[in-house]
Amino acid sequence: MAARHADDEQKKAIRDEFDSVVNMSASQLGKWLQTDESKSVGQKKDGESESIGHQSGEHIIDILNKKVDDLSESDYTHMSKVISYVRRHSAQRPEHVAGSNWAYSLKNWGHDPEK
Repeated sequence: MAARHADDEQKKAIRDEFDSVVNMSASQLGKWLQTDESKSVGQKKDGESESIGHQSGEHIIDILNKKVDDLSESDYTHMSKVISYVRRHSAQRPEHVAGSNWAYSLKNWGHDPEK
């Protein structure tokens, strides 16, 4: 049972940090992902029309709409990826944030740097 307890603690830590870096609601993120600005930024995998960040945003909406007990291992893996991306990208803050590709990319990952 000790291993399960540690696993539960790790998952709670991931959820807590995810909740602190994702500062957009599922509906805010969904509206953002429909904009041309959202679609204009990010790296694309070979042959794909949608950027990695845009795909991430869709997964984040899915996570935000789930109950904690319904989160899968893949959701926790993605939550960790989101935390890492937002932390790393935030450290590269440009002088002008508003309307920047930097801000648009972060918003695709559920983090509005202007909030």
